[in-house]
Amino acid sequence: MNIENLSEWIVVVVLTVIILWLWRERMAYKRSIKDVRTLLERIVTVNHAEKLLYVTGDAELQRLMTEINRLLNLNLRVSADYNRSQIAMRKMISNISHDLKTPLTVVLGYAEMLDGDPNISPEERTKLLSRIHQKTNEAIELIGSFFSLAKLEAHDTDIPLTRLEVGELCRRSILDFYDLLTAQGFAVHIDVPEHPVHALGNEGAIGRVLNNLISNAIRYGADGYTLGLTLSEQQDTVRIEVWDRGKGIQEPEQDKVFERMYTLEDSRNKAVQGSGLGLTIAKRLVEAMNGEIQLTSRPYEQTVFSFTLRKISY
Repeated sequence: MNIENLSEWIVVVVLTVIILWLWRERMAYKRSIKDVRTLLERIVTVNHAEKLLYVTGDAELQRLMTEINRLLNLNLRVSADYNRSQIAMRKMISNISHDLKTPLTVVLGYAEMLDGDPNISPEERTKLLSRIHQKTNEAIELIGSFFSLAKLEAHDTDIPLTRLEVGELCRRSILDFYDLLTAQGFAVHIDVPEHPVHALGNEGAIGRVLNNLISNAIRYGADGYTLGLTLSEQQDTVRIEVWDRGKGIQEPEQDKVFERMYTLEDSRNKAVQGSGLGLTIAKRLVEAMNGEIQLTSRPYEQTVFSFTLRKISY
């Protein structure tokens, strides 16, 4: 064999080896892809909490599996949030149905009494009509709260933000409850700066948040006979606090108070009725104004609901 033929033979052998090596690598890569696909199919169809684990020396395949695991984690969180939302929605519908049934049943009973007894006295008739009116208003208020929350959570409520003087809003809100607080013997502490305090917010939304928080403090903090409203300024935010010295909220329940339809079972003050939606609506309104709402509670010392808004200094 001459040198030229030997060179050609060597080239052929080398090319054959390279082709075989490339074919082997390609087949190994296809097997890896197939194995990863099989693992992924099992995770999707059987065990959603499992992670994609596969040993490979291919750097690109490793990066691909890392991104797939990130997507799996995101999908797991979304699925868990969806399930919690569905459970909460079913519970809310059940509670709404129960709470609507109560006043409507009473209304029906009183109406049947009026219709079935033609000899009822004028005084008793007036009394029954007054109760019908009261229970009807309760049902209307509950329905209104439900639709308000539904619109807020669907982002179907227009809440334009403007520059507001929140000190005046605080004074006005506490004044709306003056007669009720006085009648029930509450000591009221108002700590609002004399100078104007401006924040970015919505007048109607802030008023409703304060109304809900004050109502909540009267209802659940009646044992302490004390209610406070504090307005303070930080560097970039304005903080409004509504506090009482009642029985408070135990720590295991503190994370639940902003959930739909959550109410403390042993609330004693029935002068201010609650639907269980007030604090949830307050939270959604504060968030719509780019603020935050919080709760801290030390039973019979101080229970504080506070929310912050963006401060405007000019």
